[in-house]
This record gives sequence, structure tokens and C-alpha cells, in this order.
Amino acid sequence: MQLTNTQRTLLEAAAKNPQKKLAVFPDNLKGGARIKVLTALLNAKLIEASTEEAGVFVATNTGLQEIGITIQSTTPSPMQAPRTKRGGTKQAVLIDLLKRPEGATLPQMTEATGWQQHTVRGAMAGALKKKLGLEITSEKQPGSDRVYRITTI
Repeated sequence: MQLTNTQRTLLEAAAKNPQKKLAVFPDNLKGGARIKVLTALLNAKLIEASTEEAGVFVATNTGLQEIGITIQSTTPSPMQAPRTKRGGTKQAVLIDLLKRPEGATLPQMTEATGWQQHTVRGAMAGALKKKLGLEITSEKQPGSDRVYRITTI
């Protein structure tokens, strides 16, 4: 986004504020002009409403980066946090069955989860393979059910 001089001035003043508040406004920025500047900054996600004070806006990390200030985050963002397996879920039960050396058959998985066969197959294809990136192999032995296994974790 190409910042106007007024927008840049507001973000630079917020960067100097310890709470990153937009507290200093030029004298000539009143009424509709102020609303227009704030709306443009909000839409571009350069500022956001304060969670602590009503009617107050604070600069976002994106807004500070737009004026050349980089902020080191001390907490990982949700996109950086590694996925963890929740215990006690049906998906976790399915993973535990598939991790066993002997693997699991479709009837064993449907009994353990209470799901129908198509739901188990869908969970393996969607949640386990696509979302979690697990490699699942299947093997058909003559005279027995197909056996599924997770080969990489």
C-alpha cells in the first residue's frame, strides 16, 4: 500500500508510543478526514482496535513494517506452531491403530472409532494423508482383509 504523508505520520507516532497507540493526530485532521484515514489504515490491516481501550487504535506489526520498523515476535504465530496430536480423539485412535507393527484392517478401525467404512477411508485420505502428511500403505493378503499401516511419522 502506498501510504499518504498523514498515514505515515500517524504510524510513525504510534511506533514511538510504548503501547503503539495512535494518540497524536495533526490539528488539521478532524471529522470526516480523520475517519477516512483511519478506515483506510484499518482496511489495510495496518492498525486495529485496541483490546484494552474503547475508541483507541494501535499499530499492527504489518503497519510498523510498512514504515520500515521490524518487530521481533517473542511468541510463535499460529502458522509457525507445530501441530500436535490431541489425545483421546477418534483421529488419535485411528493413528494409534495404524502405527502398530501389524497395522489395522478396515473392520478394526470402524469398530474402534464407531465410524462407517467410508468415513474411515475419508479420514485416512484427507486428515491423515493430506493435512498431517502421513504416508499410509495398504497390503492385501490372500484370504484376509486389507491391512493399512502408517509408514512414516
